[in-house]
Amino acid sequence: MNLKIRGEKLEITNAMKEYASNKINKLSKYLEQQEQIQSNILFKKQGVKQKVEITIPLKKYTLRVEETGEDFYATIDTAIDKLERQIIKNKTRINSKKQKEKSDFNLDYDFSNFNIEEDKNKIIKRKQVELKPMDEEEAILQMELLGHDFYLFKDIDTNKFAVIYKRKSKDYGLIEEE
Repeated sequence: MNLKIRGEKLEITNAMKEYASNKINKLSKYLEQQEQIQSNILFKKQGVKQKVEITIPLKKYTLRVEETGEDFYATIDTAIDKLERQIIKNKTRINSKKQKEKSDFNLDYDFSNFNIEEDKNKIIKRKQVELKPMDEEEAILQMELLGHDFYLFKDIDTNKFAVIYKRKSKDYGLIEEE
């Protein structure tokens, strides 16, 4: 697995790089074609706390976790454990998707076109994503893997835009385009 490690307001030492690398390689047992995977790790210093953001864009899914703590090494450990739990929790969904998948349909994401810019108004972050058609179950899976409360997608059956979201009752809601 290839690692891209960078720090924000924090100098990354070789020991930190090696520790993060060893820990993230713990996930390689769950991933196929590890040599083609690019993992992105961002370390931030927020006062006395350390924040780590790990993003692993896979062919069909994106694994992502954020963790904050006072100790760098403990924060990395907790983030890797969360990623591993995400993979295990969603293993059944991911495997069932592989079986249902249509071979002539490409559901890959292209996250290279994310455009994040700051605005002087109330919008502080912007993202642009290419929406690939998927069904509701796959949208729920993608939302869970990203750790978000909602997810915008293009419905594979209706070819319309829809938003799946997590309700307070832990169920899911769906908003569809007319």
